[in-house]
Amino acid sequence: MSKNIQKRFGRAVKRKRLEAGLSQEKLAEQAKLHRTYIGMIERGEKNITLGNIEKLSKALKTQISELFVMVQEKI
Repeated sequence: MSKNIQKRFGRAVKRKRLEAGLSQEKLAEQAKLHRTYIGMIERGEKNITLGNIEKLSKALKTQISELFVMVQEKI
């Protein structure tokens, strides 16, 4: 997997998190993930699983497809 797509996905997560007014810690709590994991995702350091993408999208109250549209937009 290209690190570039991981970074773009991370930027999409961060953008949605900030739009939702959530800290990394609060997002992690709502998604039932570790807070440091959220930071690694946002920096493009982690190859996130589909299961965790689903958890994040639910916590962000968005569709998985919306995250991937943002990735394609190369935000």
